[in-house]
Amino acid sequence: MTMNFLNPVTTQTWTNGRHLVRCVKVIQETWDVRTFCFMAEQPVMFFFKPGQFVTLELEIDGEQVMRSYTISSSPSVPYSFSITVKRVPGGRVSNWLHDNLRVNDELAVHGPVGNFNCIDYPAEKILMLSGGVGITPLMSMARWFFDTNSLVDIEFVHSARSPKDVIFHRELEHIFSRIPEFKLHIICERSDELGEAWAGFRGYLSQAMLELMAPDFMDREIFCCGPTPYMNAVKNLLRQNGFDMSHYHEESFGETPADVQEEALEHAEQAEAEAEELDIADMYSVEFASTGKSVRIQPGETVHTAAAKLGLHIPKACGMGICGTCRVPLTAGQVDMEHNGGITDEDVAEGYILSCCSKPLGDVVVDY
Repeated sequence: MTMNFLNPVTTQTWTNGRHLVRCVKVIQETWDVRTFCFMAEQPVMFFFKPGQFVTLELEIDGEQVMRSYTISSSPSVPYSFSITVKRVPGGRVSNWLHDNLRVNDELAVHGPVGNFNCIDYPAEKILMLSGGVGITPLMSMARWFFDTNSLVDIEFVHSARSPKDVIFHRELEHIFSRIPEFKLHIICERSDELGEAWAGFRGYLSQAMLELMAPDFMDREIFCCGPTPYMNAVKNLLRQNGFDMSHYHEESFGETPADVQEEALEHAEQAEAEAEELDIADMYSVEFASTGKSVRIQPGETVHTAAAKLGLHIPKACGMGICGTCRVPLTAGQVDMEHNGGITDEDVAEGYILSCCSKPLGDVVVDY
């Protein structure tokens, strides 16, 4: 690498879209968690909002697989970004990454996107609640606040299975040892295995614990991420106390849930039956300008469905307007787009849509 890397003329800024990156470092965080660090071959400053995520485009056993992961690094270190992945029993993608992704391997990423971030919800007092590998977006936020010397009062509460499962433990202690306004609390579900010593909180997060760690939790902006049962327990605790949930934020994305997939299949079968009875005059034309192909679809079907009917593959990961992978430019017509944070207001203003959740309101043209 030469000093040309720092040349501001050739350095680009990261924008939502598809980018080729190279793995430059693999860090073993705990016995079953690894951090993968990436850089671009052509210098790119990876600016994003702490808490956002990217979608990896992988090829596993000859099949294209898309999976979203939170960025665990901070944009205050802009020439690279990292994701932190826990090996999950039976987890196809997480296990593949642990077993196969090595330094110098290249892959494509889509993003960054996500409404779960600390930039859009500024506050002087923050409570961060994380469980397991759900610590990753909150670690990005904590690193950002630390590196930028932010005047923010932070209570960071992390729950882990045991002392050996505390991700980023040393770095967290370093951060919170240097700034009085940052306070760290770690809860271990169990600590009596293999003779592990633990002097901190034990068990599961409870109201009694929360009152000891952050007695003013009702006055704080809350960011939460962890397994679904963990986040549900947190929400129930807050609601029982009358917390204003407009100040509660959680991360939620991943594989398309099985019930959503099943419902989608049922809808597809129903749509096929209804299409046979539908007058072609009532259908909308979807044209894909780059390929010159077009198809007519019935009201309520998505742009992504139209592409699939033509054999066009628009990459997608979540199918619910969360990951932003299926973003395409809309050059003519209007759509009803019901997304879940996978596209920015700036992208919408520039004419982009998410094909998986955009339903034409008439004839449309897409640049794909």
